[in-house]
Amino acid sequence: MTVLKHSVILDKDKCLGCTNCIAHCPTEAIRVRQGKAYIIAERCIDCGECIRVCPHHAKKAQSHTLEALKQYDFTVAIPAPTLYGQFRDHTSIDMILTALKKVGFDDIFEAAEAADIVTAKLKKMLKTKDKNVPWISSSCPAIVRLIQIRFPDLLEQVVNIESPMEIAARIIKNEIYPDKKNIGVFFISPCPAKITAVRNPIGSKVSAVDGVIAINEIFLDLQTAVHSLDSIEELGKASSWGISWARSEGESHSTEWTETVAVDGIGNVIKFLEELENGKIKHVDFIEAMACPGGCVGGALTVENPYICKARIIRKAAKVKRPPEERNKTEKRDNLLMMDAELSPAETLKLDNDFKTALEKMSRIEQYTEELPGLDCGSCGAPTCRALAEDIVNGCAKKNDCIFVLRNEIKDLTENLAELGSWMPPLFSKDGKKK
Repeated sequence: MTVLKHSVILDKDKCLGCTNCIAHCPTEAIRVRQGKAYIIAERCIDCGECIRVCPHHAKKAQSHTLEALKQYDFTVAIPAPTLYGQFRDHTSIDMILTALKKVGFDDIFEAAEAADIVTAKLKKMLKTKDKNVPWISSSCPAIVRLIQIRFPDLLEQVVNIESPMEIAARIIKNEIYPDKKNIGVFFISPCPAKITAVRNPIGSKVSAVDGVIAINEIFLDLQTAVHSLDSIEELGKASSWGISWARSEGESHSTEWTETVAVDGIGNVIKFLEELENGKIKHVDFIEAMACPGGCVGGALTVENPYICKARIIRKAAKVKRPPEERNKTEKRDNLLMMDAELSPAETLKLDNDFKTALEKMSRIEQYTEELPGLDCGSCGAPTCRALAEDIVNGCAKKNDCIFVLRNEIKDLTENLAELGSWMPPLFSKDGKKK
């Protein structure tokens, strides 16, 4: 069976070719051809924007189900703190975590607890920061992939600490259950980017996570389990800081550092990174960038309104009075916290391996872009006129895929046909009779 690197896939039967997705994709990874959308895998960052905007639900994320737990003798759930905001205020965090055990998991390790550990490490690193450039959070895999594709010059500013999801899985397998055989670690995710981060890791050679279950996939089972609990275990260990990572500003505020900025929503992040790349962002030490609106609470795989979820997270975090557990007392844990693979630029926009040929193609792209109307209407199936020009040069499209170019060609053809229709050989008069 072929293992897909990406989690976002297209259901062709539901796709009507409406072009909503191509207009919202931040990396121009979607095209519509022959009435159906298709995803350019090399450009996709699995941000979930296409899932969010598709009116026909033709885009979806492939995640695991609870059936996958049967493959393992012992299973551990890593719930994202966003999960807590899917339930109403009277449903406590401990109730949700107990429900996870009731639906089949043997143990729980909160991603929020791992976020506390990351925070402790990040605080220490910020104190030693000497470069006059902002650091960028590595917690959102969609943003890291965005930087790899569109802002490769900023890669060296990405903090080389692993995500809480990955750190939690490493701690489970290396510290808590180092001798367990056939153990399965599952992340409960609000977004498709986390699914892809397991299949195609960022900053890790191999992910320690064995599977990812979407929140919208498991929610009904959890809701049923919550309503039928006989007892509630005290399973929550994360602090209010770690739980707050579910929303925008949660991570940056947890550092208790003064010069931090939180940006959420993929469009806003792109604009911010453009200004950062151009040197317009000054006097900032740390940037928390989240692809989803409002942070992870706005993930495409959640079930609750992001604003309601954010409010619930704030209230539930406020009820937690315990301080973060000091689990980072020794530097021996650094091998679990830090990335073990280099972040490198993604060669998605490479026109050709031969430099001369690539320059020639670039010149032709500029030429076609000038010849096209510049309206970026999407009717050609590409998001912009420049994207269509790239497709033409790469042999994926034709110039008259543009309806305005086609209209002009039809107009010219009609005028030529009319002129030909009125033409008579010299031997004939205007009425068609021979002179």
